[in-house]
Amino acid sequence: MSQNGYNPDPHRHPGLHVIALLEASKAMLALLAATGLEILGPQPLRDGVNALIRRFSLDPDHGTLPSLLNAISPDAVHLAAAAMIGYGLLHLVEAWGLWKAKAWASWLGCLTASIYLPFDIYAIVRHPGWASWTVLAINLIVVYVLARDLRKRRR
Repeated sequence: MSQNGYNPDPHRHPGLHVIALLEASKAMLALLAATGLEILGPQPLRDGVNALIRRFSLDPDHGTLPSLLNAISPDAVHLAAAAMIGYGLLHLVEAWGLWKAKAWASWLGCLTASIYLPFDIYAIVRHPGWASWTVLAINLIVVYVLARDLRKRRR
């Protein structure tokens, strides 16, 4: 334990471990989704968008979904999979850093969780419900725990 009472031992940070597991889960889901995109290709996405167009009786020639349908190509799928791999690897590195109680990981986690907050609030405005509120609450808790960790490190 240091003179200021802050113990950098990662086993003393159960909050960081919980957040590390959350980040690792997000990383694994992103990597799994990227793998699925590469294996399945664009056709399942095209089928899903077509099903949405039929389900909501949308104009198949105009609007956002038909535009999205036209944008789904093998190249777009490769680009989306690459972006998901980058996202997954970033969160995997963050999870490792949080598990090891690294200050840079707390900074990274605090920043990335804070970026989601305006989108979480927008989701509550557009789709109020327990799911939207739960996501906001989780992100606020993550920001609080990581900011608290950073404050403790400064003392």
